[in-house]
Amino acid sequence: MYTVKGKADKNHLLAQHQPLVKRLAHQMKAKLPPSVEVDDLIQAGMMGLLDAINRYEDNHGAQFETYAVLRIRGAMVDELRANDWMPRSTRQNMKKVESAMTALQQRLGRAPTELEVARSLEIPLEEYQEMLFEGGGHQLVYYEDFHDDDGNDSFLDRYAVDEDDPLRALLDTDFRSAVIEAIDGLPPREKILMGLYYEEELNLKEIGAVLGVSESRVSQLHTQAVARLRASLRERLWTSPA
Repeated sequence: MYTVKGKADKNHLLAQHQPLVKRLAHQMKAKLPPSVEVDDLIQAGMMGLLDAINRYEDNHGAQFETYAVLRIRGAMVDELRANDWMPRSTRQNMKKVESAMTALQQRLGRAPTELEVARSLEIPLEEYQEMLFEGGGHQLVYYEDFHDDDGNDSFLDRYAVDEDDPLRALLDTDFRSAVIEAIDGLPPREKILMGLYYEEELNLKEIGAVLGVSESRVSQLHTQAVARLRASLRERLWTSPA
């Protein structure tokens, strides 16, 4: 597993973590349209794994896996974006939604309603809900969130610099606590939805049955919940000083 210099063997790490790449690819595929091929995700994920090995070769075990998961998922998301899975216009719309939510949250002191967000965007409620539906698959964290304006990995470089794995410490403290706090601030129905989706691992149809709404409505609410969480986390985590 290690070379004569005590460093983790790259070929061993690659073989050891191939099942991780496949597992992450199938998890992501389950939430994507049929047009997305799982083999493409696996191929992109393997590139992400190689990148993680090259950047973090002095770490191993669970510490390395924590870092690798982020790189693997990031590579898969980059592959999806490169193939226009989520159009640029949709991503821009979701950024507008997040900005509107942030401004309303600050002004109202609570999570804004759908109608309030729609009015802030100066569009009809139906158009806002369609925007949410089209943004299905919007994620809590994108690989690009960890880049600065010049494309440098400033966030990862800042926190993944010593052998004690500060990235894991970040996920266990700052990021984890920020996500928990943001989820606690969600409207009740969206909080329940997120619990059913991520903790109970129900699909959208099953969640719709629990909440008494259609599958498409669950998709809208999920996208809106993710936008709320991103808006809440942005200032606390991604723009925090070094």
